[in-house]
Amino acid sequence: MTASAVSDNTISFQGEVTDETCSLTVNGNDTAPIILLPTVSTSDLSASGDVAGATTFEMGVSGCTGSTDSTAISTVFVGNLVETTNGTLGNTGTAENVTVQILDTKGTEIDLSSTYTAEGDLTLAAGDTASTATYTAQYYATDVATAGTVAASLQYAVTYQ
Repeated sequence: MTASAVSDNTISFQGEVTDETCSLTVNGNDTAPIILLPTVSTSDLSASGDVAGATTFEMGVSGCTGSTDSTAISTVFVGNLVETTNGTLGNTGTAENVTVQILDTKGTEIDLSSTYTAEGDLTLAAGDTASTATYTAQYYATDVATAGTVAASLQYAVTYQ
C-alpha cells in the first residue's frame, strides 16, 4: 500500500499564460541585478526601528507587445530569509541587528513575510510597450547595529491581469 501526502520534499510549480508578454528589468538590467546601498554609520542605526541609506530602484517592463487594450501588470516580490517580526529581509552579512526594508512606490513599508503583489504598478495603456515603477530599499535596525557587511535578497516577477 502506498500513501501520498504533501511534504517538505514537494516541488511546487507556478506560471501564467497571457496575451501580453514583456521583458522584466531592475534598473535596466535583465539579469542578476544588484542594488548598492550607501555606507552608513552605526549611529544612524542605534535603536530598533531606525532606518538609513534609502536607495531607489526601478522595476520595469519593456518589449511588450503593445496590446490594443490597457494591460494591468503588477510587480511580485518574495523575500528570502525574511525577519517575520517586521517583514524585512534578513541580513546574511556580518553586521548585526541590521536588515533590509523595502518600500513600495508610495513609500509604504512592504511586509515580505508573505508574497507581495503590487496593484498595477506597471500597467500599460493601450499601445504602450514599456513601463516603470520606483521602489526603495533601506537599512532597518532591529536593535543597536554593529559594524559589518549587509547582504539580503528577494525574488521578483510580474503578474499580468
